[in-house]
This record gives sequence, C-alpha cells and structure tokens, in this order.
Amino acid sequence: MNVLNTLLAASGQNHPTKMDAIIHWIKDHMSLAGKHWSPAGFGEGPHIFSNNFTTQSFFLILSATITLILFGVLYNKKQKTPTGLTNFLEPFVIYVRDEIAVKNMGEKDGKAWTPFFCSLFFLILGSNLLGLIPGNATATGTFWITGSLALIVFLCMTLVVAIKFGPVNFIKAFMPPGVPTWVLLLLTPLEMIGLVVKCVSLTIRLFANMLAGHIVLFSIMALLYVFSYYAILAYPIAIGIYALEVFVGFLQAYVFTFLAALFIGEMFHHAHPHHDHDEEHAH
Repeated sequence: MNVLNTLLAASGQNHPTKMDAIIHWIKDHMSLAGKHWSPAGFGEGPHIFSNNFTTQSFFLILSATITLILFGVLYNKKQKTPTGLTNFLEPFVIYVRDEIAVKNMGEKDGKAWTPFFCSLFFLILGSNLLGLIPGNATATGTFWITGSLALIVFLCMTLVVAIKFGPVNFIKAFMPPGVPTWVLLLLTPLEMIGLVVKCVSLTIRLFANMLAGHIVLFSIMALLYVFSYYAILAYPIAIGIYALEVFVGFLQAYVFTFLAALFIGEMFHHAHPHHDHDEEHAH
C-alpha cells in the first residue's frame, strides 16, 4: 500500500482522496498504452530504452526470453527418459501436440506445427503469470499485444495457407462444394469476413479476461487501503481471486492456443486439394 500512499501524495490535486489514488493506480496499471518501464513496476520510471518502451513491452520480452531459454537451452528432447525440467515440461508439450495440434490439424501437419503452438502457449502463459507478480504488468491485458498475436494467427490462416496450397485452393476454401452459384456470391464474402471475426474474437477474449480479472483483484485490494482492518474479510477473498487468476492464466493460454489450432486447421482442411481422397484412403 506504500505505492498508493506515494500516488496519493503525488496526485497533484488540492484535496486528493484515497479513492483518487486507487483510480490512478488501476488506470496506470491497466493503461492500453502502458507506462514507462521502471524497476519497481509502478509509476514513471527512468526512460532507459525509449519513450515508447512500456512495462507491458518489457514483460512480453521477458516472457519470450524465458520461453526461448526453457526450450532452446534447458529442454532436452533427446532424453529417452526425461528428467528434471524436461520431465516437468514434457506433459505440456505432449498435450499441446496430441490434444491441440494433431486433433485439429491431423497427424502430419499437427506434428509439424507443434513448435509454433507450444511457443504460442508458453508465451501467453508466461505473460499471464508474470502479470500476477506484484509490481508487474500483464502484457496480455492490452489489446495491442493480444491483437498482434491474433494477427499472427490470421497470417497463418491466409498467407501461409495460400503459399502452401496455392492461391486457387485458398479461394476454393471459401466455396463449399455442391452449393449453388448464387448462394456462393453471398456465402464467399461472409466466409472471408468470418476469418477477420475469428481473429477479433481471439483478441478480445484473451484481453478482456485478463483485464477484467485484474481490475476485480485490484478493487478488492483497494478495500484494505480505504477501510483498513474493517475490510479484513477482503484478505481471504483477494487470495481466492488471486488463485482463480492463476487458473485463468493457464486456461486462457490453452483456449487461445486451441482456437488458433482450430482456425488454422479448418483452413488447412478446406484448402487441401487432396483432403477428400486422403480421408477416403485412411478409411
């Protein structure tokens, strides 16, 4: 609560109140643009990198760095019997491969895309969990970052599919076979718009869940600052909300990764020129 006292003293108002400090604190932490990075994670810190380098940017880079170190240095996939950190990470990797990538994209494409989906999952998970550490900011609590992740998924659904299967098969993916031509004139544009809608939903779902959870947590914590020991019941409630936020961090990383695999897999499924033949051969 020293942070709130500092904000209260530095609010610049003639008659600042505790509520002014709380509102400023929540707005500062949840700002879409973010605040300048500072070692303590609060307020305006030294502009070490540039005026555009925000706390959210710092923790996104930190999450990406941790992910690279975990799987580029520490994770040893050559171990026949996984031990140590590899043994801890292995279930997550296998689950993403078997239950997300392979189930939505098929055996061959699913295994080929597993590194991408693992990177997506652990990057989002790291950002979610780092944001729960007091003094940190949640990168995935801003739609600029969740929108950028959704844009990557959109490019996989469009550009990658068009390159892999050709532009003709890409266009045919929006034209279901057996549908009358006059219906396709209406259906095809709607299907194309649907790609954008899917990515917008990815952006909003992750951003809104992380933002809303933190606002609730901060609001409960603020009761302790305003009412002191009269709000003693806020302690166990805040602990419960915090535990729920940890669960939500894992859940939203899974949901985003699963839906990304589902959307990309649908485009692969519809654009694959030999899909029907391969499916009949498999049966």
